[in-house]
Amino acid sequence: MKRYRNGEVWDFENQMPVAAGAGDVILGLDGGTTSTVCICMPILPFSDPLPDPVPILARAVAGCTNHNSVGEAAARDTLEQVMAEALAKSGSNRSAVRAVCLAVSGVNHPTDQQRILDWLRDVFPSNARLYVQNDAVAALACGTLGKLHGCVLIAGTGTIAYGFTEDGREARAAGAGPTLGDWGSGYGIAAQALTAVIRAHDGRGPHTMLMSSILGKLGLSSPDELIGWTYADPSWARIAALVPVVVCCAIAGDEVANKILFDSVEELRLSVKAVVQRLGLCGPEGKDSFPLVMVGGVLDENKRWDIGEEVIKCISKDYPGAVPIRPKVEPAVGAALVAWNFCMKESLENAFKS
Repeated sequence: MKRYRNGEVWDFENQMPVAAGAGDVILGLDGGTTSTVCICMPILPFSDPLPDPVPILARAVAGCTNHNSVGEAAARDTLEQVMAEALAKSGSNRSAVRAVCLAVSGVNHPTDQQRILDWLRDVFPSNARLYVQNDAVAALACGTLGKLHGCVLIAGTGTIAYGFTEDGREARAAGAGPTLGDWGSGYGIAAQALTAVIRAHDGRGPHTMLMSSILGKLGLSSPDELIGWTYADPSWARIAALVPVVVCCAIAGDEVANKILFDSVEELRLSVKAVVQRLGLCGPEGKDSFPLVMVGGVLDENKRWDIGEEVIKCISKDYPGAVPIRPKVEPAVGAALVAWNFCMKESLENAFKS
């Protein structure tokens, strides 16, 4: 193991002995555009069913690790910091790490995976199994307990639909970031609301309650001030934080806000449909059962305007066999379970060969 550019975060290993009786561990990390969560769990026996709940030794939280948003150096520093914190809290260190699964937004190509893997190999022992995935993989796995089969729809600050077949084929839709049209995401919803306010102010669009509500939320006195507010810090999460205002206006009957939400539901439906069709998850007659995991703040339940429930209704009309799942564990646990499943598969293959 090398001391990487952020090596001081591992100084605790020289100061704190590993807890007595501590065994091997797995790190699971969910790195999003808004925040990053890393959990440390014990390596569980491959011969036993997964316990419920899955035991968690420690949990650590940090900021954004999407390299497209904060840059590669900052993303790596944050990744290393949050993993070190999780290990320190668990009373363990890198020598006990059996496997690591980083599921990070912005990992969109094999070259992205390889760059992170090359870096991880300098951070962890040579015998540790290392896996790098898009954060959508962890989101799917947190609903299927690590099994990569089905489709996940993430709608938080950003959005992506991602799917796997049981034989390992995969496909994705959306997830290219706001510039390339992450419609249906928190950013997309809020950006459309801001645009609607400017259009109404200019006289190019209909009057909307969004104007007074957003200005009040931001403490601004005029729509003209929105321009300065928006470009002073156009970070994705900052814009997406306005989604609750849009939902409140829609609940109050504002037509513009309702149209934004219904259009977003349709965009999310289309993302899922694209993945399901490309992978044939619904079977030749369109009625086969498959898991549909729903993750992200935009999809969280709201009794009066439930975006997630509206998406489920639309998808169920297209695919009656879709089985909606709202996960009971967070995506970081899903990432750890992906690593655990990979390790189990490798162990079984080695046992078969011997």
